[in-house]
Amino acid sequence: MNKLKCIVVDDEPLAQEVLERYLQNIRDIEVITTCSNALEAFEVLNNEAIDLMFLDISMPVISGLDFLRSLHKAPAVIITTAHPDYALQGYDLDVVDYLVKPVSMERFMKAVNKAIERVRVPLPVARVAKPDYMFVKSDQKLIRINFADIHYMEGMKDYVKIFTNEKMIVTLHTMKFFEANLPSDQFIRIHKSYIANSSSIKSISGNELELHQSRLPIGSSYKENLMKMIHST
Repeated sequence: MNKLKCIVVDDEPLAQEVLERYLQNIRDIEVITTCSNALEAFEVLNNEAIDLMFLDISMPVISGLDFLRSLHKAPAVIITTAHPDYALQGYDLDVVDYLVKPVSMERFMKAVNKAIERVRVPLPVARVAKPDYMFVKSDQKLIRINFADIHYMEGMKDYVKIFTNEKMIVTLHTMKFFEANLPSDQFIRIHKSYIANSSSIKSISGNELELHQSRLPIGSSYKENLMKMIHST
């Protein structure tokens, strides 16, 4: 049976060491890497298929709970923190378990066994509603963007421009990433270089789409899906 791929996200070196030492004794788990903040973890999750994440709450840049809320396809999560008063929020986010530091090996093993069972026998129904926003990395920061504020995205060679109500944001994510993570009932690929928010569309004329004071080309291979979306709303 394949090992579960795991990451540890904690800004305290000692906490990282303890978890890594505990995890060395679990043959069903492979530690891919440790991260000191959500930015690093964000990069890993976008490039690796991670099954389990140990996540601290109090971290720089963005808290563990806010980071978890931003993920649309989160792995199984075990919260590790020195703050037991956040437990209820953690369970509202459907975490596997909530470990209060310092963590004993016995308590750790109980949480890990629950995580392994969760990953290998997934829950039949997701209990957490998807958020109406996402975080993207830009200028060494994680920036929160509400879906309703996005008008369209333009894919360049190595990056994507996101055009919102207030500004244009440049990120190194790919168009494929956004196509997979944006709500499919709200956003649609209209061209190999463009994704549009359906609520921002003003008109369609031939192979051109007008929205938010911009005119975008419609690719011939994308027009059929676009028209299906328009007629279904």
